[in-house]
Amino acid sequence: MVGVTIAPWPAAGNSSTCEHCGAHVSDRFCRVFGDDRDRAHRCGECDSYRRLSRGSAAGKDVVIPDPETLPGRHGGEADV
Repeated sequence: MVGVTIAPWPAAGNSSTCEHCGAHVSDRFCRVFGDDRDRAHRCGECDSYRRLSRGSAAGKDVVIPDPETLPGRHGGEADV
């Protein structure tokens, strides 16, 4: 008989909220898109996937315009 221990992936260090808007983000999102401390500086609620995948969630400056300063950048119409 073989004994197997399953250890869950460790939770993100500090919290599971976006540092920019405070929205909930999963530990996995923090590990994949966050900085080297598994913190998300931006998330899908306050930024576009195009920017997130290029480093905005890790706190890096991205050349793609920020949807908060240029409305309509999520692919839809600007909120009026």
